[in-house]
Amino acid sequence: MYTNTIEERILKEANYLVNNKSTIRQTAKHFHISKSTVHKDLTERLLNIMPKSNLVNKVRAVLDINTSERHIRGGESIRR
Repeated sequence: MYTNTIEERILKEANYLVNNKSTIRQTAKHFHISKSTVHKDLTERLLNIMPKSNLVNKVRAVLDINTSERHIRGGESIRR
């Protein structure tokens, strides 16, 4: 369905996010692409490429942690 270059990009993004426990924003900045592209890659396209992969579960876990901590990070930036 996707070309090899898109699949490679998605896998690189997923591995970067998991290995660095980064946010979507940090991942997008690292790869010089938009946040919406990274979000779509990691929440939709990765599932199409590897539906029952351990990597998908790890990405979901990091994204869930980021979502649960989002309000804390927002408070810290306002304080600064």
